[in-house]
Amino acid sequence: MTTVLQFAEIDAGMVAEVGGKAANLGELTRAGLPVPAGWALTTEAYRQVAEAAGLAEVIAARRQAGGRTEGQAAEGLAEAARSRLLETPVPDEVAKAVAAAYEGLGGGPVAVRSSATAEDLPFASFAGQQDTYLNVVGADDVLDAVRRCWASLWTDRAVAYREANGIDHAGVRLAVVVQVMVDARVAGVMFTANPVTGRRREAVIDAAPGLGEAVVSGAVNPDRFVVDTVTGRVLDRHEGDKRLAIRAAPGGGTLRDTLPGALRDGDLPAGLCLTDTQARELAELGARVERHYGAPQDTEWAVDGDGTLWLTQARPITTLYPLPEATREGLRVYFSFNVAQGVMGPITPMGLAAFKLAGAGAARLFGHGPAELGDGPAFMAVSGGRLWLDLTTALRSRAGRTILPRLLRIAEARTAVVVDRLMADPRLPVIHTGRLPVVRAAARFARRIHAPARVLLALTSPRRSLGHVRDLGERIDRRLRVPAGATPAQRLDHAERVLAGTFPLAVSVMPIAITGYGLFGLASRLSGVPVGEMQDVLRSLPANPTTEMDLELWGLAGRIEPEPFRELPVHELARRYREGTLPPKAQREITGFLDRYGHRGVAEIDLGLPRWSEDPAHILGVLANYLRTGAAGGVPAIAPDALFARGAADAETAMAAVVTRARRRGRLRGAVTRFALRRTRAYAGLREMPKFFLVQTLAGVRRSMLAVGEHLVATGVLAESHDVFFLTFAEARAALAGGDRRELVAERRASHEREARRRHVPRVMLSDGTEPEAQAATTADPGSLSGSAASAGTVTGPARVVLDPVGAHLEPGEILVCPSTDPGWTPLFLTAGGLVMEMGGAMSHGAVVAREYGIPAVVGVADATHRIGTGDLITVDGAAGTVTLQED
Repeated sequence: MTTVLQFAEIDAGMVAEVGGKAANLGELTRAGLPVPAGWALTTEAYRQVAEAAGLAEVIAARRQAGGRTEGQAAEGLAEAARSRLLETPVPDEVAKAVAAAYEGLGGGPVAVRSSATAEDLPFASFAGQQDTYLNVVGADDVLDAVRRCWASLWTDRAVAYREANGIDHAGVRLAVVVQVMVDARVAGVMFTANPVTGRRREAVIDAAPGLGEAVVSGAVNPDRFVVDTVTGRVLDRHEGDKRLAIRAAPGGGTLRDTLPGALRDGDLPAGLCLTDTQARELAELGARVERHYGAPQDTEWAVDGDGTLWLTQARPITTLYPLPEATREGLRVYFSFNVAQGVMGPITPMGLAAFKLAGAGAARLFGHGPAELGDGPAFMAVSGGRLWLDLTTALRSRAGRTILPRLLRIAEARTAVVVDRLMADPRLPVIHTGRLPVVRAAARFARRIHAPARVLLALTSPRRSLGHVRDLGERIDRRLRVPAGATPAQRLDHAERVLAGTFPLAVSVMPIAITGYGLFGLASRLSGVPVGEMQDVLRSLPANPTTEMDLELWGLAGRIEPEPFRELPVHELARRYREGTLPPKAQREITGFLDRYGHRGVAEIDLGLPRWSEDPAHILGVLANYLRTGAAGGVPAIAPDALFARGAADAETAMAAVVTRARRRGRLRGAVTRFALRRTRAYAGLREMPKFFLVQTLAGVRRSMLAVGEHLVATGVLAESHDVFFLTFAEARAALAGGDRRELVAERRASHEREARRRHVPRVMLSDGTEPEAQAATTADPGSLSGSAASAGTVTGPARVVLDPVGAHLEPGEILVCPSTDPGWTPLFLTAGGLVMEMGGAMSHGAVVAREYGIPAVVGVADATHRIGTGDLITVDGAAGTVTLQED
C-alpha cells in the first residue's frame, strides 16, 4: 500500500489515510492557497509499526485491568505504548520511502508534524496534543522525527484528551506531514472568528518575530490585531512585549533569541511586527480559507524574508457555539431556553419537535401561530441541539423594553444585565413604538385562558380555585389516554394534537398564581414593608408539587428498610427493584412514589429522556444518600420536614408582623393586608404547576412514542425503540412507510453525545455569533463572587460542585454549587446547607425552592462551577447576593 502521498494528491476526505492535518493541507493546496510544498507519510506506515509493536495487546490489557482507562491506568497505557513504538524498528520499505520523498523536496530544512486521524475534527481540534519538529535537516533526522511523532500519539495529555472526547484509542492512527520549512521573519496564528466573543467575520491575529512556535506554545506575548474581514478595517491593535523569538538554527533545530525590548524593524510602526496592510492581507487570506471550508478556521501562517505570506495550517475552531439558522434578516438576539430551564445539555430531535408544537399552541393564544404547527413559532430557533428564543422584536419595541427587563430580573438576572446593555446598541434601535398591538395580543391571551374569570375565582374562593387546578390535572390525564388498539399513525396524530393543546390548559393556572403574587405586592404597598423584607411570607408554601415530591421522598427514606440502601451500589438496588426483590416495604413504598411522581426526571423537559418510572436509579441513589448519611430520621430540629414545618410557622409570624404594620396605617389596611397575604400563601406555590402539567404531558407522549418505536423496530426501520426520539414527529410518520433509519439515528446520537460534552453554552447570543456577556467580561476579585440574592441567610461550609445530579452525593451541610436546577435536582436540596447557581433570578426554580426550604441561596453567579472547587470553604450570604471564598 502507498505510504507517501504528495499534498496535491490529498483531499479533505482522506483523514483515515493521512490524518486531519495532512488532509487539510492537501485540501488547501488543491484550492490554490499558498501552502509550502510537502507530503504525508500515511497511516499505513504507522499501522505496520504499531502492529509490530503489539499496541493492540497493550490497549486490550489495560482495558481489562482498569476498565475505562482513567487516571493511573491511562498514564500506564501511554507510557507502555510510547516505549513500544520507540523500540520497534522502522520497516526498510518505509525508511526508503521517507528518504526518497525528503530528497524530492530538495533535501533542505523541513518541518515534521504529526497528523492524527482524530485531529482537526469539527468537534475536537486536538491542537498541540501531538508533536512537531522544526528545521529538521537530513534523511536520518527526518526518520527519527517521524518515529517521535508516532510516539507522541501516546503522550499522557493525548490519551486524556481522547478520553475526554469519547474517542477510542484503538481506532486512532497517526500520519506524519513533512513540509518545506519557511524561514519566517514573522509568524503566528489567526482565527477567522473571534474566539473569545464568538463574533464571526472578525479575524483575530497574533504575531511575533521568528517562527510561529513562539506564539503557538505561549512562550511570548504577541502583537494582536483584530480585523473586520468584510470591510478590511483594523478594529484593534495591541503591542505585545515579544521578548523572545524562536528561529531556525544553522544545521538544524531551533534556537531562542531573547530580545532586549519591543521590536523595531525598519519601516514598521513602533514595536508592531506587522503593518496594517499585512494584517488586512492576512484577514483576507483567512476569509478565503473560511469560504472554502464554509466554517470559521484556526490557522497558522508565516511571512518569509521576501515578504511572501504562507499558510501552514488550518483547522476548524471547535469552541465556537453554532449559530441558529437565520429565518429573518438583520441582527437578531437569541436567549437560551435551555439555560433558563437549567438543562445545559442538548435536547433530542423529538424533544425539540415537541417544544415547537407546544410553542405553536402558545403563539396561537396571542394570535401569532404558525401556518404549520410543526414549524413552531417564529420566535423559536434551534442550534447545537438546544432551543433559543428570538428576543429581537421585544428589544426593538418600546413596550418590550419596558416589560422584558422586568421579567428577566425576576427569572434570569444575569440575562437582564445583558439585555440592558443591548438596548444601548445602535444596531438595535426601537422600531415598534405603538403599544396597541401588545395590548391587543395580551387581551386576546387573557381572554383565551379565561384570565378574568380565574382571577375572580382566586379572589373569592381558594377552595374552588385549588379544586380547578386538581381538575386540570385529571383533565390532562384523560387527554393523554390512547386507545389500546391505536395504530402508530394514530398515536403520532394524538401526540401532536395533545402537545399543541396542552399549553393553553397548563398556563390557565397562572392567573391564579399571579393573583397570589399580585396580592403580595398589594400587601407591601398597604403595609409599607418592602417586598424584599417580606420573603419569609413565602417560606414553606403549600400546593407546590416539587416541594411536596421532595418531602414525600424524604419521608419515604424514614419508612423503608435501610440495610440494602446502606450496603449495596445503586445499580444493584435498581436491579433488585426491577425484579421486585427489595425488602417488601421498600418495594411497595418506592412503587407508590413512582406511581405518583414517576413521570418526572432530570432534564425532564426533554421528551427523549427516560423518566424515573423507566429508570429509578437516580431516585434509589438519592434514598441511599439520605440513609448512608444518617439524614433521614435524624435530629428532628434539622430534618427537612421539621424545617418545612418551622418555615410555615415563620411565615405565619412574618404575616402577622406585616399585618400589624399595615393596621397602624388604618384598620381597613390591616384587614385587606391579612386577606391578601392569606391568598398569597394559598396560591404562590402554584407557580410550579404549569411545568408539572407540561412534564406530565411529555411523559404520556413519551410512553406512546415508545410504542411507535417498538413498531419501527419490528419493521426493521430502527435498531431499538428509544431510537424514535432521534427522529421528529414528521420523520417518524414517514418512517412508518418503511426504509432504514438506523444510520440517520446513529449520526444524530453521535452529534448529541458530542454536544452533551460542551462545557459552555451562551445565555445570550447574537446572530453574528457574538456572546455579549463574554464581550463585556471583566476580571473579578477571585475571592468574592456576586450574583442575585435569592434566599436570605448566611452559611459557611464546604462546597460541593455538581454538574449532573444523577449519582451525586451531598453530605448534610455541604453547599451545592451547580449550573442551574430543575425539579430533578431538588432532592439534593434536602441535605444542602446552601445553594449557589450560575443561572437564574429571584423567581427561578432553584431560588424559590431554596426559600421554601429555608437554605441561603445566591443565583446568577458567573462561572461559579469553575471558580469554586469541591471542598473549598465558602460563605453564602443569601441576602447580599455574595459568595466569599474563605481561607482554609
